Amino acid sequence: MEATECQQRIKELREQTGMNRKEFCEAFDIPYRTVTEWERGNRNAPRYVLRFLEYYIRMEKKIEEKVKSDGEK
Repeated sequence: MEATECQQRIKELREQTGMNRKEFCEAFDIPYRTVTEWERGNRNAPRYVLRFLEYYIRMEKKIEEKVKSDGEK
């Protein structure tokens, strides 16, 4: 994965959560400087980290949607 791809994907994932960088780092226990370096394209996140974040965020959204739909019944 190229730096620009990683940079864009990390930022997209963070924005999907609605969190700012500090909140994102605290939620996932990732050092602030690390996420900053990923978002600036200075370093790449390991692929497994991206996959984990994608999966976790996707599952959290599904859980929230289910809770919301169950509450509307």
